Amino acid sequence: MNEPDGLVKDLRVDAPRQPGTGITRGGPAPASVLAAGAVSALAVAGLAWAAGAADWLTHPGFRAWQTICVAVTVQALPFLVLGTLISGAVNAFVPAHVFSKALPRNPALAVPVASAAGIVLPGCECASVPVAGSLIRRGVTPAAAFAFLLSAPAVNPIVLTATAVAFPGTPEMVAARLIASLAVSAAMGWLWLKLGRAEWLRMPVRHTGHQDGHSRWEEFRLGFQHDFLHAGGFLVLGAMAAATFNVTVPRSVLDTFSGSPWMSVLFLAGLAIVLAVCSEADAFVAASLTGFSPTARLTFMVVGPMVDVKLIALQAGTFGRAFALRFSTATAVVAVLCSVLVGWWLL
Repeated sequence: MNEPDGLVKDLRVDAPRQPGTGITRGGPAPASVLAAGAVSALAVAGLAWAAGAADWLTHPGFRAWQTICVAVTVQALPFLVLGTLISGAVNAFVPAHVFSKALPRNPALAVPVASAAGIVLPGCECASVPVAGSLIRRGVTPAAAFAFLLSAPAVNPIVLTATAVAFPGTPEMVAARLIASLAVSAAMGWLWLKLGRAEWLRMPVRHTGHQDGHSRWEEFRLGFQHDFLHAGGFLVLGAMAAATFNVTVPRSVLDTFSGSPWMSVLFLAGLAIVLAVCSEADAFVAASLTGFSPTARLTFMVVGPMVDVKLIALQAGTFGRAFALRFSTATAVVAVLCSVLVGWWLL
């Protein structure tokens, strides 16, 4: 699909705007509503405490959940900041015509170029989502932006170097990860061109690009603030889901699936989705899963940076739930197929 104009048309809604910025915002909540909410929260907290919540909060299982949740959030937060900084800078300082000149006019050719461009950005999935959203707002065809979104966290130099360190003496694993990840990102871009629809995208309405008479630095600050606060909440939700899986699933379950080649591939694909390990660290997790085949561990490293619970949450917050459901499901299927084919070829 090559309809940025249609997307922009979808985003033109009548909403109140912050004077002088072009950023929409809702009206302030009445003081009575805020007061009632605060009283209700305090009442629920008091009842929970009286019911023995203090003992539950000190339970070792909850302590482990809390530690994992904080660890995932802290691990991803610097890259989220990086992504929102880049997004704000692109929105405020980079003219729109730069992107049209950098990418081929033919959308089908722009997809592999955008996919290969992911090699030069050292960031994880938390950084790629806001950057892709900013690219779409600046007129880049969504198919190319989505190809970049998938490739950037999977094939950048930091990730490939970490993979080489985690799998010493096996350069074929690094090559397999690079080839499979590029294949998935390009395939998903082309699929969006063929099957994607503008109405599936429900991006937050916000100012796009510099306006004459406005401070670029102020626009950068407002853009960064909007993207960071919007994506940060969904990042926390994803981290909570990953922590819940880590605490509730016993280690014995991992051993059950490692014996079957196909089940091990599917299991590690699902594990990558729910663990939500940052792409810079997932190679070391994959290397530790010695009971699984090389192809299964390759699948873990290809699927994880493209489809995990926090990335799905970030996509839902940035592009809408309808998009996140369709795109994540299709990406997971394509990633597993490409991983199996490349693994059979190289590993």
